Amino acid sequence: MYALERHDSITELLRAEGRVVVSDLADRFEVTTETIRRDLDVLEQAGRLQRVHGGAVPAGHSSVTELSLAERQEQQTPGKTAIARAAARLVPSTFVGSVALDAGTTTAAVAAELASWRPAVDGVQLTVITNSVPIAALLQHSPHIDLRLLGGRVRGLTSAAVGSTTVDQIAGLRPDIAFIGVNGLSAGFGLSTPDEFEAAVKTAFVRAARRAVAVADGTKHGAEALTRFARLDELDTVITDVEPPADLAGALRDAEVEVLVA
Repeated sequence: MYALERHDSITELLRAEGRVVVSDLADRFEVTTETIRRDLDVLEQAGRLQRVHGGAVPAGHSSVTELSLAERQEQQTPGKTAIARAAARLVPSTFVGSVALDAGTTTAAVAAELASWRPAVDGVQLTVITNSVPIAALLQHSPHIDLRLLGGRVRGLTSAAVGSTTVDQIAGLRPDIAFIGVNGLSAGFGLSTPDEFEAAVKTAFVRAARRAVAVADGTKHGAEALTRFARLDELDTVITDVEPPADLAGALRDAEVEVLVA
């Protein structure tokens, strides 16, 4: 395969998977890792990707890059749907208790699954706590859900309540399960997100919940956003749509985090 053909193939893989790894590309194209690194250098200079440790991510995917809610809703929809269905299985009809939902498109997919939740015993309601205005709108008419919307300053980019008011409210709660979205999930840095105010809310959810569950599609594996909000060992479970790469899988195993692949 010529270099230009490899470059086009690498670009297509980035569009489909959100990240490429040097060693995987070398195996795929049957070339040396040094050849792949030169390919990535050429593509980065052309503005087609951004180099990161061990591989590359799409151009513009920096530690402070944050897509709008509408832009994120268009990405990884099948994967997020599968993750949401797996998450909903943690809240069966026999479940009695409370669930917290962090803001984000994957957690919104979880909310869409929970909107049809029905109790095994008449009269039981599922308490759902969220700081997300869109998630609250999804759940507000469900007769079997006791909805609690947290207050605070609403960020336009994510439609999430953030700030000290929001964090203080979460600190006074103990939800049975918290489903938390991530922008990055890496072996070395843990769970991260670009915005410090969103990070503070996510940290509060992780610390408050009896069971902290991160929902993260494969594009988040190995990614590191600007602000860490939790270490891996602070999590109980990760639900994802693809097997994590070896380094992340090993780190999750060492941290005794349960990994569910939808």
